[in-house]
Amino acid sequence: MDRLDNTIRPYAWGSTTAIPHLLGVEPSGEPQAEMWMGAHPGAPSRTGRGTLVEAIEADPERELGAKTVAKFGPRLPFLLKILAAGAPLSLQVHPNLEQAKEGYADEERRGIPVDAPDRNYKDANHKPELICALTEFDGLCGFREPRRAADLLDGLGVDSLKPYVDLLHARPEDAALREVLTAILTADREKMARTVAEAAAACARLGGDYAPYAYIAHHYPRDPGVIAAMLLNHVRLQPGEALFLGAGIPHAYLSGLGVEIMANSDNVLRCGLTPKHVDVPELLRIVRFEARDPGVLRPEASPDGEEVYETPTDEFRLSRYVLPEGTSAHDLTLDTPQILLCTAGSVGAGEHELTPGQSVFVPAGEKAEVSGAGTVFRATVVV
Repeated sequence: MDRLDNTIRPYAWGSTTAIPHLLGVEPSGEPQAEMWMGAHPGAPSRTGRGTLVEAIEADPERELGAKTVAKFGPRLPFLLKILAAGAPLSLQVHPNLEQAKEGYADEERRGIPVDAPDRNYKDANHKPELICALTEFDGLCGFREPRRAADLLDGLGVDSLKPYVDLLHARPEDAALREVLTAILTADREKMARTVAEAAAACARLGGDYAPYAYIAHHYPRDPGVIAAMLLNHVRLQPGEALFLGAGIPHAYLSGLGVEIMANSDNVLRCGLTPKHVDVPELLRIVRFEARDPGVLRPEASPDGEEVYETPTDEFRLSRYVLPEGTSAHDLTLDTPQILLCTAGSVGAGEHELTPGQSVFVPAGEKAEVSGAGTVFRATVVV
């Protein structure tokens, strides 16, 4: 069992205080957006045996187990994070596995460098993800029912939004959402900037259901993604609640601290709320234009105390143990690789004592017991 030394990514949208508060250290004043735990080549966790990438490459079957290697290849198929949003992240979608393979192969054939700003596909993998709230957590997830989106836009009293309102009322659901999102993203930039400014002022004045969009517009005052965001469901998670984001589902995280787990991929198609490249035709190919409930997940408890967040993906499985004072040790040994992350209290994991924000990697088949009083998240795979 290896204690992990993890990299914190200083993205501009990160909170300056949430991760330092979790770790019990003084804030540096700089944004601290994500702490990465895993074997992603961009920022692999470090162990006493080198990086986790190096440890796995030295003996994949020993570290990951034969079943994991047979199913996913000689790599850790998930990335675990602590995510701290101090400002909205970009509005985005992720491709399914077939789309990712096609898109990656196409951009490779066209010779687009992997680090090019207009590159969509960094790899040939899909990127399902799950976010579990540690604090109250705000986000956007999936399209609203078109008539509800129309009512929200109409309530702003902005004349330039009337054509979108009419489209949302007149067309079948999928066509209405597709036409309106396309119109928003392809509109004249200066005209749209004026529309966004009017809408932002109305959101700030009205408050209530409009408050999240006033907050978004404060950070992205001329971005057409402000209007696109109003087509989506706003959801506020309470600690312990989660969202699963499958392929094609538009989403954005707005604020809060959470544990995030995803398939080990960097494939993102952006819709707005970003200065980065927005490839509208490819985005429209990937987005699933269907209204849906955000689908807030609550963990399902098993008799041994494990609380599992059930998802339809095999690349990861996230669960947690909330250990009250005086409980006996829990045996967490599996024939798959695990990362154990403490988020509250003090938890013993083998010979390691974990406090909030600290984690360990457990190779497949290695004895793993946890004890103490606190909360520990367990990340593994399904084989």
